[in-house]
Amino acid sequence: MDFWQRYRAIDARDTRFDGQFYTAVRTTGIYCRPSCPARTPKAANVTFYETSAAAHDAGYRACKRCLPEAVPGTPAWNIRQDLAGRAMRLINDGVINRDGVEGLAARLGYSSRQLNRILSHELGAGPLSLARASRAQTARTLLVSTAMKLADIAFASGFSSVRQFNDTMVEVFAMTPSALRATARHHPAPSAATSLTLSLPYREPFDPGIFSFLAVRAIPGIEAGTPASYARTLRLPHGDARFSVNYDDGAPGRPLTLTIGAVDLRDLPALLSRVRRLFDLDADPVAIDSALVEDPRLAASVAAAPGIRMPGAVDPQELLIRAMVGQQITVAAARTALTQLAAAGSASLVPGEGLDRLFPAAAEIADAGYSLLRGPQRRIDAIRSAASAIAGGELDFGYGDDLPGLGAKLLPLPGVGPWTVGYVAMRVLGAPDVFLANDAAVRNGIRAIAPGLTSPDETPGPAPSAEFREVSPWRSYATMHLWRAAAKSSVRTQKVPEKAMR
Repeated sequence: MDFWQRYRAIDARDTRFDGQFYTAVRTTGIYCRPSCPARTPKAANVTFYETSAAAHDAGYRACKRCLPEAVPGTPAWNIRQDLAGRAMRLINDGVINRDGVEGLAARLGYSSRQLNRILSHELGAGPLSLARASRAQTARTLLVSTAMKLADIAFASGFSSVRQFNDTMVEVFAMTPSALRATARHHPAPSAATSLTLSLPYREPFDPGIFSFLAVRAIPGIEAGTPASYARTLRLPHGDARFSVNYDDGAPGRPLTLTIGAVDLRDLPALLSRVRRLFDLDADPVAIDSALVEDPRLAASVAAAPGIRMPGAVDPQELLIRAMVGQQITVAAARTALTQLAAAGSASLVPGEGLDRLFPAAAEIADAGYSLLRGPQRRIDAIRSAASAIAGGELDFGYGDDLPGLGAKLLPLPGVGPWTVGYVAMRVLGAPDVFLANDAAVRNGIRAIAPGLTSPDETPGPAPSAEFREVSPWRSYATMHLWRAAAKSSVRTQKVPEKAMR
């Protein structure tokens, strides 16, 4: 977007752009979200910033009226596969809090000096400033949403001391932490120290079908799901955690509520980031749907399910194993196989809600794979080989990869082909433009929504392409619509697609 496109957005107070850029006003020294209800400033006094950190570094303070930190994140970090996008995904996952700038730079393959220069040029702020802004946003969320002690909030947000926490909150918000807490509309009642409840912001519309998607693939003892809720256990860098997300379509604002049953407070930023990625809460559904609806094959599906989301992954390595187990078999068969494999996992240290196990670690799969995995020997060997490579450190991938780098790491593995790489890219990287043309469920979905178009050879004249190139860069979301169409078709015919998203 150029300057005037952004200016028209703030003049219209368009909520779709909240979190995608920030508006700083030189005459007030304040920066706002695009939908701020205050009077539109003169264009001559406005500067737009890609990140709140850039506005902080330029000397601006957050607006107390519109609370620009309380917005969904920008979808650009998934769309962008460049260094800036990769770095932001890792910063949001708490890498700087755990490993510092040097650790972030090493993961990205740059020196810390190079990384600082590139991010300052691309985003207007260096890695430390970006991490500081992320900490401030987490701290503000906890202040107004929970009854946690201020010292606990400081360390849970990633600050190294209470003094640093206090100074940052005053500098960013021009308010002390206690004053910020007093601005909460609904003051939370004290709760158990091991339980936190937070509201998850997102952009409308929101299709709750993602809950059903996760529920039918849930592994008993590790996950549980319904059409409006999802819960699971998982490993985080400092310990085990348990969370649940609930959706209330009938409540004002249609809230998404995150309840954290247990977590090491040092892992809280990572958990929040991964839950947001799991439910694709930083997506811009209006932009996505506007592109998809232009394809006549998808128009009816988009109208029926506006705001469809692309499920992410809370653990990249787990997702790879699940994808390899589920290749070429039905969703039900994959769930059965993964339930058997789950026996190799250790007991969760934070059981609750019927969830008492953790997904097996890579070393556990490598050790117990022969006895627990079923199917062709080549598949079992491939899964154990991948698990051994992860456990031994030879295979390291995650949110900081780009699509070519991910392919370079995964394709040499036995049993991993383009489908697996594309699928992992969709769910781990949030890559928005992956189209799995050879996927059986995708082909079934095309037959269900456009019976006359099943292959490029059958495309009459100027008909849309079989690989949906016209809706790029949102073909991953087109894939979600096709999977949904295939699933509905299989229910009507009492048949399950040969292969569907795992």
